[in-house]
Amino acid sequence: MPYIVALTGGIGSGKTTIANEFAKLGVPLVDADVISRQVVEPNTPALEAIRSHFGNKIISLDGTLNRGLLREIIFSNPDEKKWLNALLHPLIQQETQKQLNQANYPYVLWVVPLLIENNNSHLANRVLVVDVTPEEQIQRTIKRDNISLEQIRNILEAQASREKRLSYADDIITNYTKDTDIQDKVANLHKQYLTLAKIKT
Repeated sequence: MPYIVALTGGIGSGKTTIANEFAKLGVPLVDADVISRQVVEPNTPALEAIRSHFGNKIISLDGTLNRGLLREIIFSNPDEKKWLNALLHPLIQQETQKQLNQANYPYVLWVVPLLIENNNSHLANRVLVVDVTPEEQIQRTIKRDNISLEQIRNILEAQASREKRLSYADDIITNYTKDTDIQDKVANLHKQYLTLAKIKT
């Protein structure tokens, strides 16, 4: 098993931007969001279970999951969120473990938005938090996902607070809108992680 660096951050913090910079340096990514989409692709058992639980309206015309509607349902109904998590979490964990084991590199970047919320920080050797201001999170998410201010506030409320997330961080990378030194920050962390991975082995 390689050295695991968990990359996390709130919605709209720019986790993908940071992860892509690591990928450019050859670091393998294991992305929880990508895996969570894979386990509910058309014709998967999980998608069929979701359809039979929520009804046909939860499936888009092209046969894929209607994520917008699902998000609305689970953020306004804690019981439905619990049901969905119980279905998907074991599948996501299984696939995550498989991908982590397959990584052939000194360390792997495990991109996991809800690391703190799901109490999974102990599964990583190191935690890297992408930090931005709540104002930037709101602006970026509204622009990217075309959702209402109320929806984004509900999502932020459901996520760990900025303070709580930062309290778990071994490393912090700021990704403010005006930051121009992201590549340098990532390159420095990359060097550090290669060293730490060597020490571990």
